[in-house]
Amino acid sequence: MSEKEKRDLGEWYDANFDEELLEERVAAIDLCFDLNQTRQSEREKRQQILQQLIGKAGEGLEVISPFSCDYGYHIHLGKQVFINTNCYLMDCAPITIGDHVFIGPHCGFYTASHPLNYTMRNAGLEKALPITIGSNVWFGGHVVVLPGVTIGDGCVIGAGSVVTHDIPANSVAVGSPCRVISTIDQDDRTR
Repeated sequence: MSEKEKRDLGEWYDANFDEELLEERVAAIDLCFDLNQTRQSEREKRQQILQQLIGKAGEGLEVISPFSCDYGYHIHLGKQVFINTNCYLMDCAPITIGDHVFIGPHCGFYTASHPLNYTMRNAGLEKALPITIGSNVWFGGHVVVLPGVTIGDGCVIGAGSVVTHDIPANSVAVGSPCRVISTIDQDDRTR
């Protein structure tokens, strides 16, 4: 079994020294560089680069540079997604983001985890688990989402939060580790 196949099955795989994965990451880094060297006003050119980079991008995608990711093809975005400056999507496993999601500046979505044992870690091993974000979610700045997390529709994740576990739909969640502090009544327009 190839290292890529192991990765896609959620098993330990050689992330650091496997030639196929290294080449794929370099290709994504090059596309991120190209994107980050274009002006925000060069919309058509930016969209062309994003189409090459992102696995699935719905209409209305806006990405503010700089932006970075590991592979790109594991990123699946719904329509009207906004990604603010300095965001990093470590897409070793799929990162699926629904419609109408606002991602604040300096956010990180990390699908990879490393062994606690330093011998295994030094050998380049890691494991990747998917991240799933529902629709109509808002992330404040500097939010970190860890491997295997699912965040339900309609959530607000407060600035600086570290999301270590699933967050149910229509929750306001904050902190490190992130915890639900209230629920959102989507019919209440006074808040």
